[in-house]
Amino acid sequence: MADDFVPSAAGARFPPTRQSAVLGAGSEDPAARARSMDVLVRAYWKPVYAHVRRRWNRSPEQAQDLTQGFFARAFEKQFFATYDPGKALFRTFLKTCLDRFVMEQSRDEHRLKRGGSALRLHLDFDAAEGELQRLGMPADTEVDRCFDDAWMRHLLSSAVERLRVQCEAKDKKVWFDLFERYSLDEGSKPTYAELAASFGISAAQVTNHLAAARREFRAIVLDELRELTSTEEEFRSEARALLGVEP
Repeated sequence: MADDFVPSAAGARFPPTRQSAVLGAGSEDPAARARSMDVLVRAYWKPVYAHVRRRWNRSPEQAQDLTQGFFARAFEKQFFATYDPGKALFRTFLKTCLDRFVMEQSRDEHRLKRGGSALRLHLDFDAAEGELQRLGMPADTEVDRCFDDAWMRHLLSSAVERLRVQCEAKDKKVWFDLFERYSLDEGSKPTYAELAASFGISAAQVTNHLAAARREFRAIVLDELRELTSTEEEFRSEARALLGVEP
């Protein structure tokens, strides 16, 4: 992996069938490991940053350095390859690794110097910090959920972007626009009749288009999860957590 590592953009490419990046992290092929690391960094850097900021009460600058250092250590030491799906979900395993890393760094405040890692990840920390500020400080009872909540937000946000790209590619932008207005916009939810009037289509078309968009969105979420899980049991568990239903 190059010293300057830029994770792929969320909407850059979407292969029809995704392979598990969790399994790829243990590949003997360095290129395969690098590709898997790219996927895992994109999926988990925001949860890692949020967890360090809120659970460990670190400053934005400290959280940035710890996020950088954690993924650099994970890649250099290949400790994602030690994951055992029989013991925990991968995201639980990753959070445990992160907590151990932060504790180690806390024992020597000078060990992790700014810019000290050979591997530098190009991540939009300003956007991540802005998101945390908009959400506000969690209650004491909710601090331990920061990692999991950030993971869910990031995965669903990625799925929404994929849906937008796919709808535009299929010349079905109206599907996404309806989905966005009905399911994503804040405020009171419009009725189907109001959507029909706004988009200049019939209420029946609104029903059909929204159903199609929801099917696409569900398929995208499940596709994302396939890439971030290593067993069928883990996949189904994470699908229930995100969608509330069996996949």
